[in-house]
Amino acid sequence: MRKIFTLIAMCLVLASCGGSNKQTEATENESNNESTENKEVSDYDPKRGEGKFSNVALSATLDQTMATDGEAVYGVKCSSCHKTTDEKLVGPGWNGVTIRRQPQWIMNFITNPDPMINKDPEVQAQLEICLVRMPNQGLTDDEARHILEFMRKIDGVK
Repeated sequence: MRKIFTLIAMCLVLASCGGSNKQTEATENESNNESTENKEVSDYDPKRGEGKFSNVALSATLDQTMATDGEAVYGVKCSSCHKTTDEKLVGPGWNGVTIRRQPQWIMNFITNPDPMINKDPEVQAQLEICLVRMPNQGLTDDEARHILEFMRKIDGVK
């Protein structure tokens, strides 16, 4: 009986010593991760988004060919989740998006949605409404630019 109590006491001592080190390491790792995440979020530019597009030049008039090509891409890859009106389907409607967002932000989000979903507070708020993350459709830069032009057409650019 005495051996059992001794064995239990030793196990408790070892468990309490080992657990505190693991807890300390876990706490330190969490702190390091939080400061890295905070730095990344603080470096995030909400007007540009995150991706390779820093400046997207748009003409004052609509490029009809690009808009038509963008509408075709929309029909294949976007229309199952987005409407061209204000109405939410799975994702938000596209009406007014080119008025609310900078062209480079739209291009970066279309081609690189995951980091922007993780960092952009407005996108995170939209995610709470829609409840579904936008998947990366693997669009080319040209397809994304054509979609942007189609969005401009939706918003009345002539």
